[in-house]
Amino acid sequence: MNQSALKKAYKQTKRPMGVYRIGIAGANKVYVGYGTDVQAKINRHKAELKFGSHRNRELQETWNSSGESDVTFEVLDVLDQKEDSPSSPDDELRILTEMWIQKLLKSGNSVVRL
Repeated sequence: MNQSALKKAYKQTKRPMGVYRIGIAGANKVYVGYGTDVQAKINRHKAELKFGSHRNRELQETWNSSGESDVTFEVLDVLDQKEDSPSSPDDELRILTEMWIQKLLKSGNSVVRL
């Protein structure tokens, strides 16, 4: 394959969409978000935390004081998006996120939406 064919193939690669969780060791607080490219969203959070520019001040302060080893990142669910689905991926991801938030609240966690 030539360079342009590889680039085109990369752009057409479907990225997993889903819901993710950021947790802090020893805390009952979790941060939940979603993305159409869930791994890219997690990578963005990690980069913002490493550079000290995360939009959630409390999470940033925890990162600064406890370090990277106390913060966990986890994909909770991946959306199986059908090509012929009548709803948008964002709508389905919001619903899936709400389902996870309710599940996490029932298990005794404090949940912050990202």
